[in-house]
Amino acid sequence: MKTIYVDNAATTAMSDRAIEAMTPYLKGVYGNPSSLHTVGQVAKESLEEAREKIAKCLNCEAREIYFTSGGSEADNQAIRSAALNGAAKNKKHIISTAFEHHAVLHTLKKLEKEGFEVTYLDVRANGLITAKEVEAAIRPDTCLVTIMFANNEVGTIQPIAEIGKVCRVKGVVFHTDAVQAVGHVPVDVKAQNIDMLSLSAHKFHGAKGVGALYVKRGIPLRTFVEGGAQERGKRAGTENLAGVASMAAALEEACENMDKNAAKLKKLRDKLIDGLLKIPHSKLNGDRQKRLPANVNMCFEGIEGESLLLLLDAKGICASSGSACTSGSLDPSHVLLALGLPHEVAHGSLRLSLSAENTEEDIDVILREVPKVVEYLRSISPVWEELEKGLRPHLI
Repeated sequence: MKTIYVDNAATTAMSDRAIEAMTPYLKGVYGNPSSLHTVGQVAKESLEEAREKIAKCLNCEAREIYFTSGGSEADNQAIRSAALNGAAKNKKHIISTAFEHHAVLHTLKKLEKEGFEVTYLDVRANGLITAKEVEAAIRPDTCLVTIMFANNEVGTIQPIAEIGKVCRVKGVVFHTDAVQAVGHVPVDVKAQNIDMLSLSAHKFHGAKGVGALYVKRGIPLRTFVEGGAQERGKRAGTENLAGVASMAAALEEACENMDKNAAKLKKLRDKLIDGLLKIPHSKLNGDRQKRLPANVNMCFEGIEGESLLLLLDAKGICASSGSACTSGSLDPSHVLLALGLPHEVAHGSLRLSLSAENTEEDIDVILREVPKVVEYLRSISPVWEELEKGLRPHLI
């Protein structure tokens, strides 16, 4: 039985190019980039070469790129830096949204306990907010706006350039968690008025455990990990050179093939959406147009998402019900609840996130198997029986 992997929002398989790029640093170029001898300096040159490549893909300067262990660390460092910078000026108000990744939300909750005030903007039913809503929420004591570029569950892409422009005019730092966007949609930190941006290599076919934080020159970055002078004194710890090399190669490859891949993925995505919407009492979550090329997020009334995933896995289809970071939780997705979905509906969610490796045949298999599984789960569901008998109203 062929395995059909459609959980690329959780992680991607490393590309051949990324593997080839990192291999020399697993054995041959093994020096510590901080060492002054020749072996160390060869490693240092490779590190800076990778930094240049990543900066070019984002349209920024190499010295504005800081390497991290991934997107979560980058989010934490960016948000805490902006918050502490604001507190030094008696500005302790932050603006975000209710459906950010938990790396952002948990950091904000911790800052609230430290005396910061956070305004969580409500998103519309289609998963979008507007620049005007952000502008209306900005106050004289606002020190940071942090809004994700593209949502990790429903795939909606926010009007980042417009939000960034509002923040620039108001003199407020704008950070975006772009973990799901980088490598999949065009990202230009200058054109989109972005001050700080987080990314993670394993979301675009690079290695796991490595990411980066872009910080616009002139914005003070607070040291997040103490203990050494690496990353210009802002992130201690010997750099993961092999991972960084894979990240640079994977991002270059993703950017080179972005238009071609996006065209293919949108076609597969739309076929998948159209087919799944034929299932009675089903719903697409997030905006139909302003979404990532590879994201499909559906809800099916009367079933539990966990059961759906397990039965699909038995058929060789690897999917998810939401963020892999909260896969152990029995609570419905906070993202879907933020969109206004009732708990009963949010529990029956399915996220299918594609990659360029997926084929039309994969989509055909999914469209054949998902309706069967949904029908089976409904046939044994007392909730569905009550819905069909009219004992409770359908919510989709």
